[in-house]
Amino acid sequence: MADSIDEFKNVSITDEDLETKSKGELIKLAGQLRDRRNDLNQMASERASKRDDLNAETREKVDEAQHHREKRDELNDEVQEHKEKRNELNAEANELFEKVEQMKDELKLDEGKDIEQLEEEIEDLEFKQQTEVLDADDERELIEKIETKREKLQEKKNKLDQNDELEEFEAKAKEVRAKASEHHQQVTDLADEAQEHHNSMIEAYREADDIRDEADEMHEKFVEAQEAADQHHEDFVRVQKRLRELDKEEEEAEREAREEEQEAAREEAEEIYQKFKEGETLDTEDLMKLQKTGLL
Repeated sequence: MADSIDEFKNVSITDEDLETKSKGELIKLAGQLRDRRNDLNQMASERASKRDDLNAETREKVDEAQHHREKRDELNDEVQEHKEKRNELNAEANELFEKVEQMKDELKLDEGKDIEQLEEEIEDLEFKQQTEVLDADDERELIEKIETKREKLQEKKNKLDQNDELEEFEAKAKEVRAKASEHHQQVTDLADEAQEHHNSMIEAYREADDIRDEADEMHEKFVEAQEAADQHHEDFVRVQKRLRELDKEEEEAEREAREEEQEAAREEAEEIYQKFKEGETLDTEDLMKLQKTGLL
């Protein structure tokens, strides 16, 4: 792991060290443990801060990816709406174009005589009927011809009317197809935009994963530093405890030494006092010893 703890800077202590090292050595060792513990705690704090920053960046990237996901889904919904509308319009346009083709097949305006020619022929026949003397059979035949031509004339006129309707149908079909094309263009544009958001989402998630890996690695480094700091603190506490024990032992030894000294002084003073009672002359030093022990 990069930026690992420099093990050579760590300070360690064994149970044997606690029992065998002098008080001065232990005081020095306690200072080293304290300083190294503080350094490691500082290192752990910095690593925790870096880890937290990386975790915050991860959350930002995840939020960014989620934004792109939501936008992509919204656009895909719009794509679906435009697809459905496009398909509906294309179906409608297809029906209209089929109707146009059917009408074109049904309309044969070029077949037979044109309207003007039929009108002239009818007019000539009617004039003949009005101006010539015909027997009953000839007149009936003439009337039948006139009626037949009138029927053909009306059929031609009806087809002309239908031709206008054909143009309307064809124009409508083209208009509907154009609208379908507009929706198809929307499908293409929105799908491209949705794909861009999808790609951005994937990239944001990838970056989030990379940053999360960094955060996890930094957390491991934090734990490493914190555990080392805790170990140094525990050892520091052990040394402090041992120093207190040594202080207590020193105090006890000093107390015992004082008591022994006092006992010896008291015994000596009692001997001097006994001599004094027996009439011996005491010098100044002896008198001071008696005063010190309270016998005088």
